[in-house]
Amino acid sequence: MLKTSPVLRGLVLSAALVASLAQAMEPPRPRIGLVLGGGGARGAAHIGVLEVLEKLHVPVDCIAGTSMGALIAGAYAAGMTPAVMRRELAKADWADMFIDNPDFSEMSYRNKVTLRRFLPGSETGVTPDGVKYQSGVVAGQKIKLFFNQLVGANQGERNIENLPLPLSIIATDIGTGDKVVFRDGSLTKAMRASMSVPGLLAPVDHQGRKLVDGGLVDNVPIQEVKDRCQADVVIAVNVGSPLLKAEQVGSLLTVSAQMINILTEQNVTRSLALLTPRDVLIKPDLDGISAGDFPRHGETADRGRRAAEAMIPELQRLSRPPTEYLAWWKGIEGTSRTSPRIDQVEVIGLSRVNAAAIEQHLHARPGDTIRPSEINRDLLRMYGDGFYESVDYTVLAQRERNILRVLPIEKSWGPDYLRFALNLESNTTQGATFGLRAAYHKTWLNALGAELIAGVDVGHTNALGVNFYQPLDPAQQYFFEMNAGVGQSTLDVFYKEKQVAEYKDKNAAIGLALGANVGLLGQVRLGWLERRREFEVNIGSPDLPSSRATYGGLRATLDFDQLNAMYFPSAGWASKLAYMNSPDAGYARLDASVRGVFSVGNTVINSSASYTGSPRGNLPLFDAASLGGFLNLSAFGRNQVIGDDVVYVGVRGEQIIGRLPLGLRGDMRIGVALEGARVGSRFIEGTHNEILDSTAIYVGGETPFGPTYIGAAYSSKGVTNIFLSVGVP
Repeated sequence: MLKTSPVLRGLVLSAALVASLAQAMEPPRPRIGLVLGGGGARGAAHIGVLEVLEKLHVPVDCIAGTSMGALIAGAYAAGMTPAVMRRELAKADWADMFIDNPDFSEMSYRNKVTLRRFLPGSETGVTPDGVKYQSGVVAGQKIKLFFNQLVGANQGERNIENLPLPLSIIATDIGTGDKVVFRDGSLTKAMRASMSVPGLLAPVDHQGRKLVDGGLVDNVPIQEVKDRCQADVVIAVNVGSPLLKAEQVGSLLTVSAQMINILTEQNVTRSLALLTPRDVLIKPDLDGISAGDFPRHGETADRGRRAAEAMIPELQRLSRPPTEYLAWWKGIEGTSRTSPRIDQVEVIGLSRVNAAAIEQHLHARPGDTIRPSEINRDLLRMYGDGFYESVDYTVLAQRERNILRVLPIEKSWGPDYLRFALNLESNTTQGATFGLRAAYHKTWLNALGAELIAGVDVGHTNALGVNFYQPLDPAQQYFFEMNAGVGQSTLDVFYKEKQVAEYKDKNAAIGLALGANVGLLGQVRLGWLERRREFEVNIGSPDLPSSRATYGGLRATLDFDQLNAMYFPSAGWASKLAYMNSPDAGYARLDASVRGVFSVGNTVINSSASYTGSPRGNLPLFDAASLGGFLNLSAFGRNQVIGDDVVYVGVRGEQIIGRLPLGLRGDMRIGVALEGARVGSRFIEGTHNEILDSTAIYVGGETPFGPTYIGAAYSSKGVTNIFLSVGVP
């Protein structure tokens, strides 16, 4: 065996001692606090900054965020990589995110009927303390579900205090103006509270407080990370919106935005004054990107990356060896989590609504695992019933059992409401008309969910009506319904496309029906309708016919609607069928229609067909089929063509040319409509099997006031029409 010389052993020991001393003398890694500021859509720049920190192997010891910075900070602390954040933001439909309701096809039939007749934003609560209003244009239902999906809420409850990376999220108490810092509790609730832009997103109720956007009090929370983890170095990212120029401030909206920006910039200035020479401030160049430019998230993230790359010399000194960094990130990311199997499903928090109304939409059962896409769809369907401010969920682990807890919050301004609608219409054939509609709507009159609506119409149509709806089972599949009303309107009568008279149409009706909801497809019903009609000449020759009749009959209807939007859909189908047989009046009436819609990119194709006729006898004048009006032979005035045995077909193409700003509704389109009809027996003219056509071009879309459009139409019959309509039909 070889023996090591004393000299060699001495050298080895000396080298080891020098290495040990060098390691001991190496300064400890500075504690790093990361601050991600608020700025709406501009906050996507944080993702680019995180990409550079990841590339440089810069770990952090705590993180704080405000508003959009809270979203990114929360996802990061929950173990989501910047690359995954990019992917998830790219998949998100931000225009849809700020519309709380699910697709129209996913809503309950009863709520569809209400939305067709009244403006959604007009819903005003009636309580013993007076009227109450919705607390924001957007409730944030889809936004909250998106947050759940980001942080993996289906895998178990995500609380801030249980995250491996200390996290602080900033919100504002709108009642006191105090700063509220979330260091524990529900992660997604804190994220949602921090993003509640006043007036746009509804505040979040938390421990008796109403919380809104944290940017009002601390948009770049530097002091928070200094306190939270005693940070030696702060990396602060400021993406706040600059103040508008004086000439850009002119509307109520821009004045409100400027006020918020002023408050925000004042607290940002105070926060930035806390930075020291050791700290790193990153301010991306986001010129031209507004707080609402969510679709530009990819470009915004790229700008954030470039800003961070410009600071590489300052960030490089915070870099750690790859193995050390990966060990740190592994601690943040944790072990791979999967959705647990559910042992129990429970619904809590209801005071008026029957739990069966919630459970009918929930597909998860004991033994299942929770998939985000499925649970989100179920919860949106619940929300689509119209009874809730929000519907959320959590997965709890209690005594080795996994509990899916569904958390509906009933509307604080319900269950009784005032509802309103308006319509302004003008065309060159008939002039201008207007209509106002108001109703008092009581919901959940009993445990099965009975509703009562009493309404009035004033304007072109004057009417009083009442509707009583009584579900017959807790899941509200079967129901009884009663309608009663009286009304009066006018009908313009034309001969050879020229107006010759005006009729006064008085009517009274009462109807009773039993029906069934066929899932979310629609309804079928069978009942009896009793009517009284008086159809008299108001302006025109007294020789024109008048009629009075009291009659009743058995009425059956089917109404299926799977269109994804109420007025301007881009996909789906709908079909209606109604049959009434009146032995007293000596005729039967059949109405049938079908519609299909599909899209290719931003081009939407609509096709529709309908028939109204008399399988038995002949339709009388007071109950004739009618054509005329927008997308019902647009070149003709409203109800200009009346008769029996009427077939209509229409095809139209629409190009989406833009979307309304966040918090409003729908998209704007330019369209061309080709329409045709055959009128088997046209009244007044006395013609048979007459063929009519119409070609129209229009611009329109769904707005906060309802469907709005303006256009012009022409028919080979020599008639033209220029039309404008705003509001609910």
